[in-house]
Order: sequence, then structure tokens, then C-alpha cells
Amino acid sequence: MIRLATVFSGIGAPEEALKQLNEEFNIVFACDNGERELKVTYDEIIEATSNMSYDDRLKYVSTLYEKTNKENYVKQSYFANHDIDETRWFEDVRFIDGEKYTGDVDILVGGSPCQSFSTYGKKQGFEDTRGTLFFFYANLVKKIRPKVFIYENVPGLKTHDKGNAWKRIQEIFKELDYDIYDDVLNASDYGLPQNRERVFVVGFDKRLGITDYCFPEKIKLTKKTSDYLEDSVPLSYYLGKKGYEWVTTREKHQGRSRVNRDIIGCQTANQQFNWTGDFRLESPSEEMRNDERIFVGNYEGKECVARKLTPAECLRLMGFKNFKIVVNDNNAYRQSGNSIAVPVLKALFKSIISKM
Repeated sequence: MIRLATVFSGIGAPEEALKQLNEEFNIVFACDNGERELKVTYDEIIEATSNMSYDDRLKYVSTLYEKTNKENYVKQSYFANHDIDETRWFEDVRFIDGEKYTGDVDILVGGSPCQSFSTYGKKQGFEDTRGTLFFFYANLVKKIRPKVFIYENVPGLKTHDKGNAWKRIQEIFKELDYDIYDDVLNASDYGLPQNRERVFVVGFDKRLGITDYCFPEKIKLTKKTSDYLEDSVPLSYYLGKKGYEWVTTREKHQGRSRVNRDIIGCQTANQQFNWTGDFRLESPSEEMRNDERIFVGNYEGKECVARKLTPAECLRLMGFKNFKIVVNDNNAYRQSGNSIAVPVLKALFKSIISKM
């Protein structure tokens, strides 16, 4: 059985990938703050909890998040779809004591926001990243010592801060005594009709002696966007005149919207929320013509209506199957766009497990 731990867990793409592979696994822990921000700094929390036990510090941090009066919608989705309980869930990656899990994790997966690398020190070591979220991920690798870790981020990470952030990340991972491999993988190369490129770093504990790892081979894409669409969509997803004109007029959307693509663009956190992303143009039904909320226009000589992809369709186009949607649409769109493409993780897991 694979012992899996994730941070910046989102809605659980690694867990979904292992399920689809029919691999037996146990969730050691997961962590996500649900995009909620605290008004107090890390150092202030450490000072305020200096005399507390580890468990009391976690309770203190949870209370701080409760005081934001914002729901952790990511946690709601995660708990509805994966086998986990409160004892294995963390609100904040910065306060996980990795030493409590030393030797208990086979695979650790996570991808910190690259924005935390906007500035860094002038030294050449691990300490340079203190204060960044990447530091806390790397520190967990150091303390937990998983057999394998997977780190994921946007391709721009390689050029962020003139390439210095990427250089620092590579240096730090090597300091942790892991054999490191990295590549940029596109979801469309692994069976998903979405152009979604992401940097993946795979690290093997040097004690495993795995020095010949290769990233999974690309496969021919046989699916189109239309294969993932629902047969019937509620009329509320169809656009009025302003939305229709936005997504069908390049002068207005300036390349930020696409219609009827066989391969969609990269899903983002705000896709479908404000007429950004991929949309569908369809022939209007009589019911649509009689609905004053829906605009019937003309596109390339054909009468049509425009609609958003539904949250369920967006999740399918990220590779999720039978995912329970328990949050409102806006949050469901964000969670889908923030996730990792499941087929890419499936291919990665297969290649890693074959080596292990």
C-alpha cells in the first residue's frame, strides 16, 4: 500500500490519480488553507505559541483561520471525495511538524505558489528560502524523508526572477540528498484535450539507488473536448448579449476567450467566472429562443447561442471522474483551474511505481 501525503492539496488530484490506477493507498495527511489569508505573520504566530505544545499550536492556527470568517471550500470538496478525517488534515503547511512523519511517507506531492520567490537572499543554501512557501515544502521533504517527492508548478517558474528562483530550487532539492529529475509536461500529451503545461520535479531518495528514471512517454491524443461535455446543460449556463458578444468578439476579449476548440486552453482559477476561457457555441433550441436571459446571435454565418462550460465539464477536462461537487459554481471553477491534470499524474505515478 502506498503511503501518500500532499500539501497545497487542492481537491486531491494525486488521490484521484491513484484511485483511477486502482492502486491501494493511504492518505497520511493533506493540507490546504483554501486561499484564506491570515492578517498575522508567521513569526508573530511562532512568538505567540512559543510556550504551547504542537497540538495546541495547531488549534491556535485553526482558530486564526476561523476568525477570518471565510469558509475553506477546498477542504469541503476534499473531504467529500477522499478518505480522510480531521486528524490527518492541516490548515497551514507552515505549521506541520515533518519529524512526526519521518519514514511514514512513500510519496509526497505538492506545488507551492511561485510568487513567494519574488525576493530571496544572497546566500547559496537552504536558508535562502526561509519565509517562502517553497521553504516549507522543502523542509517537509527534509524532515519526512519520503521515498519519492513530486513538486509541480507553472512553467514560468523557470524564468521567474530572471531564472534565479528556479536555480535556487534546484540547488535546494539537491542539498536534500535526492536524485532529481525535472521536465515540462503538457496534459494534451497524456490523453487530455487541454493544453496545460506544468513543470514537474521528481526526486528519489538517494538510498533507493534510482539513477535512471525517465519521465513517461507521450501518447497520441484520441479525445476531443466534445467527448467530455454533458448531454444536457441547464439554461442558466447560457450567456446574455453582453457575454455572447464578449466571447465571440476578439476585439473585446483580446484572446482571453476561445470557442468550440477540440483542445481547450489551460484551465485557470477564474475560467468561466468572468467570460474567460473556453466556451461552446450551439444551435438555439426553441426553449432558448423563448428565454429572455439568453442571447441568440450570428457567428460565422450561423445562428447560435453561447454557453459556459459547467463545473462538472471543467472537472472532467482536468481528468476527474465521478467527482462530487459540494460547493457553489464559482468555487468549483476555481478548484478545477487550480488543480493538477489527473492523467499527467497517472502517467507519473505509473513510471515512479515501476521504479520503486
